[in-house]
Amino acid sequence: MTLSRNDPCWCGSGAKWKKCHWPHIDTALPFEALREQYKKQYNILLKTEEQITGIRRACHLAAKILQELCDFAKEGVTTNQLNELAVELHKKHKAIPAPLGYGDPPFSKAICTSLNEVICHGIPNDTPLKEGDFLNIDVSPILNGYYGDCSAMVAIGNLSPDKKRVMQTSYDCLMRAIGILKPGLPIYEIGDAITDCAEENGCSVVDLFVGHGVGVGFHEAPHIPHHRNKTDIPLAPGMTFTIEPMINVGKKEAVIASDQWTARTIDGKPSAQWEHTILITPTGYEVLTLSPPRS
Repeated sequence: MTLSRNDPCWCGSGAKWKKCHWPHIDTALPFEALREQYKKQYNILLKTEEQITGIRRACHLAAKILQELCDFAKEGVTTNQLNELAVELHKKHKAIPAPLGYGDPPFSKAICTSLNEVICHGIPNDTPLKEGDFLNIDVSPILNGYYGDCSAMVAIGNLSPDKKRVMQTSYDCLMRAIGILKPGLPIYEIGDAITDCAEENGCSVVDLFVGHGVGVGFHEAPHIPHHRNKTDIPLAPGMTFTIEPMINVGKKEAVIASDQWTARTIDGKPSAQWEHTILITPTGYEVLTLSPPRS
């Protein structure tokens, strides 16, 4: 159960939550004062206009590369071929693929390709795509020092009813969560919106992985849980982060492969994910990983 502002505080003081442990951050403060408070209290970097401009360009590039990869994903194409195209596209635009060499052990490819029951962090290989497959393609370029991050699902031919349902549900979960964003909204409401949508469609929400701050770094504060949680940090103008709900047909649990990256559903049933990078604005939000209008 999620607390509202007027409920008794979880600490047992007897005071209302808003008078006790509710985050006392005034999102109407001047930007520099708010920026200082968020950095000190939450280690969250609220982005300046200059940083937002750089992040927006990186996100537009992420969306462009992602679209080209989705268009290329056909029956008979391997995920390694998708990775090779991604490398070419990053070079063409003078960008660096953030996943390549990231982590421990270092991720070995430029993109993630998560096929069928793979929840996330799938490593491209020589397996050809076949009729009835679906996959998530996750793209994260670094452009002039700034990061963009987005992913999308691609259907290969006709999908089973379960795959169709979870693919649509994961998209609906993302868009429902985006639709409620505004300054002052506590982060836990994102997880509430996603969980409500998933449960309405008979699906589960993976809770092993989260969205995250992004822009100046690949993974910044805060974590953005997609499941029900108690993260009560209020959104503020200048926050940039991903929402990337991983939705399963069956159980929510994941199994990590021996490569220490690939996460699969514990029951072998399909999983789907969509992702956008979001900017919180003074009046609402901007989806940064949408392709800009063509001039």
